[in-house]
Amino acid sequence: MDAALFSPSSLFGGNSSDEENTETQQNVERRHQFPGMELLIQEFSFHQLNANLLWPGTFAFAEWLAQHTSWFRGRRIIELGSGTGALAIFLRKSFELDITTSDYDDPDIEENIAHNCRANGVLPALPHIRHSWGDVFPIADPDWDLIIASDILLYVKQYENLVKTLCFLLKSYKPKVNETGSRNSEEKDMCPLPRPAFLMSWRRRIGKEDESIFFTGCEKAGLEVNHLGSRVYCIKLKEPSAIEAV
Repeated sequence: MDAALFSPSSLFGGNSSDEENTETQQNVERRHQFPGMELLIQEFSFHQLNANLLWPGTFAFAEWLAQHTSWFRGRRIIELGSGTGALAIFLRKSFELDITTSDYDDPDIEENIAHNCRANGVLPALPHIRHSWGDVFPIADPDWDLIIASDILLYVKQYENLVKTLCFLLKSYKPKVNETGSRNSEEKDMCPLPRPAFLMSWRRRIGKEDESIFFTGCEKAGLEVNHLGSRVYCIKLKEPSAIEAV
């Protein structure tokens, strides 16, 4: 789970208890079923930013992506809030995608993703970006044309930072001259997935009010939200209106 720099207690507006402070981070390896394969994933028994376990949205999103492969083949992808790296590892092994992981600026998360890459035969390990949402992005001119994420809408206080990072990544992308696209007209009608785009899904329970806060923040920042079904959303830059274009 990605987040901006903060103390865990600041997320909830209170002080962390002595019991929370005594939590220890231990590594546990588990086997998980993904479409067409089994992955051995090392998870943390505890991590203060929830970058420790696989959440339901990871598996649901993997199923959805496996059914819509023509929508993202040939794209350069970055995953926000990669956590254990399991979804990115699945996508690389299944579809040989160009994918980069990213999460909170924490060396333990980065090393754990690298470990999981090695454990599942992804060598060299996937490139990784340590970035806390809302902070200056470590790459000045990123050119990923597809951003993905699952189950990252946990901390409402981080929505503004998440939107800030999304806007930077989407606005920084510069189209390539030879990008003609390979989808047929029927697929375009179903889901245009423009370059660039943010594709997200979640299964963790969050309130409708919290969802509205995130979507409203996107709209205010000049982003357009489209529900593709099955709790999968495509978020893109709003196209300038005819008046704005004059």
